Amino acid sequence: MNIQLMRIVEDTTVDGPGWRSSVYCAGCRHACPGCHNRETWSFTAGETVPVEDVLERLSQTEGNITFSGGDPMYQAEAFTELARRIVTELHRTVWCYTGFLYEEVLADPVMSRMLPYLEVLVDGPFVEEEKSLDLMFRGSRNQRLVDVQQSLEAGRVVEYEWDPFPKF
Repeated sequence: MNIQLMRIVEDTTVDGPGWRSSVYCAGCRHACPGCHNRETWSFTAGETVPVEDVLERLSQTEGNITFSGGDPMYQAEAFTELARRIVTELHRTVWCYTGFLYEEVLADPVMSRMLPYLEVLVDGPFVEEEKSLDLMFRGSRNQRLVDVQQSLEAGRVVEYEWDPFPKF
């Protein structure tokens, strides 16, 4: 199984809390005006890389993992396999950015298979009129940080609560 990969960015802090590696894929049909990753829209951009090779590269990094793009949900089968292996073999958490709403992902028989392996789904299209530089880990106010495991358990969307200053 392959992923159409744009790049892997190691040691980033912008795509989720803590130091992490972000896997940027190719392919997106949302075509959000103002998107800062327009070069990822083409489904033939980047290079075709086996999931095994992506996992091997991630195994040599530290921190948790984020899927972005493009939109990983357009390659849901491959990214589900990658997420499963990250969680079960590398014992790390996975965040995923998508232009789809959580409810759309949940209702789709292919995309929904990724949900058991995600900590957070940053959902919804980027809306330029809702853009804010004051938001953590998202670009526009309409986007949500969905706590996937709590949402699955509750049967409704539960937003992720991030505390940058946890009490010990």
